[in-house]
Amino acid sequence: MSAPRHDPSYKALFSEPRIVEDLLRGFVPGEWVHRLDFSTLEKANAQFVSEELLRREDDVIWRVRFTDQGWLYVYLLLEFQSAPDSWMALRIMVYIGLLWQDLVKQKVVGAGEKLPPVVPVVLYNGETPWHAPEELEELVVPVEGLQAYRPRCRYLLLEEQKLRLEDTESSRNLAAALFRLERSRTPGDIVAVVERLAEWLTEPDQAGLRRVFVSWLRQALLPARLGGVPVPAVSELSEVRVMLQERVIEWTQQWKQEGLQAGRAEGRAEGRAEGLATGRRAMVKLVEQRFGALTSEQRERIELADLEELACRLLEARSLDELLGE
Repeated sequence: MSAPRHDPSYKALFSEPRIVEDLLRGFVPGEWVHRLDFSTLEKANAQFVSEELLRREDDVIWRVRFTDQGWLYVYLLLEFQSAPDSWMALRIMVYIGLLWQDLVKQKVVGAGEKLPPVVPVVLYNGETPWHAPEELEELVVPVEGLQAYRPRCRYLLLEEQKLRLEDTESSRNLAAALFRLERSRTPGDIVAVVERLAEWLTEPDQAGLRRVFVSWLRQALLPARLGGVPVPAVSELSEVRVMLQERVIEWTQQWKQEGLQAGRAEGRAEGRAEGLATGRRAMVKLVEQRFGALTSEQRERIELADLEELACRLLEARSLDELLGE
């Protein structure tokens, strides 16, 4: 299940130039991306885009110069809907028209000049695969003789569930780290990415990036992943890691308690054993999600280990060998 993103903290992530740059470099196809001068990347503001357009809750507008020509505008639409919007191509055409209209009104584009190119990017993370038309022409009834008047406007769809994150493993891509967090299923998954972010974002001038990641983790992703457990007001990535470690310990204690309760309810040792076995199976699953498939010998060692002690070591260990003390 994807994390809820109807939150200003998610939009704040894509209000950071480094994340937008990594999104374009890592996931947008085309040679033209390599001709962009990312040192000129800047967020649109009310000086050349109307407040009405900027107030759209889930949209972010950026502009960046080509190395060999003028400005390119990137209209980034963050799509929160659980299902695809069949009218997205029409919405995009309207937004681009409003953007161009504003640029003309603010005299960013003068009489006789050409309008700047706009790349509309739809970032979608719904569970339902996207099947809506990506070209406006497909929404218009075809009539013989009128083909020339059918409007054309295509948007670039980035469907997060289908993105190849392994292609960005060695590039310290912050957008890819965000997508990995959204795909996470266990505290161990989240900690693995948080550890990378903490390693990457150490410079003083990266404090803003650390802040927006922590804010989104605390306000959106962690409440969804931790099943209603209150999330403390952490302010650093290292604090997120410690908090998740405590959560894993809480889970193991819960598994043990459930085992004891099951035993009392059944009135025999088999009930207690079954409850503890459930906890051990869950621990094996957590380890496999963190480090990959286990051998039968490794699985047996985990099943025989003390659950609470193993939970403490799980989030500290950087490898399976380290976890098992090898």
